[in-house]
Amino acid sequence: MNTKRIALLTVYAVIAVASMVGIINANSDRAEFIIKASIQASTQDEDYVGLLAFKEYVEQASEGRVHVQLYSSGQFCGGVPECIGNLQKGVLEMFPTTAGGTGNFFAPAQVLDLPYVFDNDKQAQCVLDGPILSKMRSTVLERNLQIRLMGVTNTGGWRNFATTSKAIHHPQDLVGQKIRTTPAKIQQELVRQLGANPTPVSWAELYTALATGVVEGSKNGIQDIIGAKLEEHLKYIVLDGHSYMAALWWFSEPVWQSLPKDIQGIIEQGFVRQQKAANDLVFNQEANSYTLFEKAGGTVYRPTPSEKQAFKDASKNMRQWFKDNYGDDWLTLLETSVAQCATDAS
Repeated sequence: MNTKRIALLTVYAVIAVASMVGIINANSDRAEFIIKASIQASTQDEDYVGLLAFKEYVEQASEGRVHVQLYSSGQFCGGVPECIGNLQKGVLEMFPTTAGGTGNFFAPAQVLDLPYVFDNDKQAQCVLDGPILSKMRSTVLERNLQIRLMGVTNTGGWRNFATTSKAIHHPQDLVGQKIRTTPAKIQQELVRQLGANPTPVSWAELYTALATGVVEGSKNGIQDIIGAKLEEHLKYIVLDGHSYMAALWWFSEPVWQSLPKDIQGIIEQGFVRQQKAANDLVFNQEANSYTLFEKAGGTVYRPTPSEKQAFKDASKNMRQWFKDNYGDDWLTLLETSVAQCATDAS
């Protein structure tokens, strides 16, 4: 971890500790409202840094009426089903899921995990701040899932294929490899279409699975790899950039409806600060994390345009797979949003 990241995390940690003891904000005993936010990642993760920015703003802007409690490393709830269930019951207020994880309770969200859709961070963020986010929010509310989509942050850069003992330069190199995925159907299908063997493994078990050969590779962002010390086993990364690491942040709808309008507005503005802090950290640290990977003995391969196209061609049936399973409305909205953002950027 470099000096800049240490300094940033230290500043936020001081703010968090100070608020807990009442130096900056009123303590929880005096607050009218308690917001509990949980993440599966550690305190070194961009998700946590974003939450610290959220906590600082919300507690100050509400003048102590709101107290934000942060739970990292799965301390509050152990996995997506449990955490989402806690949101629905109003036991927990905030929790993030990846696009694939969201597919466990809202399948159309997997459209955001279709491979090779986005060309760069700016385009991805443009799409994820646009109509597709609004439609997801309204559809989830209409289905009475009792959770509200607040917005999206970057949670680790871009997903790339990383392996323990075999360098991947072409999609053919993945054939037969045991690649760790989440339980999300779309992630398993992508690995399958590229000729590899999808192997669902929980995040908590991935380090051991790599060490023991249960899996021979994974598809994660470099921030997550370094944060979990997976570079101790993963030795090759190909920068195919098959998907953008988006974290969809959910708020308990029963709790939301119980909050005054002014507090709702403060929470919404708090998320704006949260999004910026998380995205900035990922953007500023991504290159450094690749350097740390190489210093640990790893090799980073940057595919040529023709090699990158080969990955796209090998996975071209993913869109048809999505359409067959979930219809074409979400796919059409995604494609039109990508096109609009490309036009706006030109």
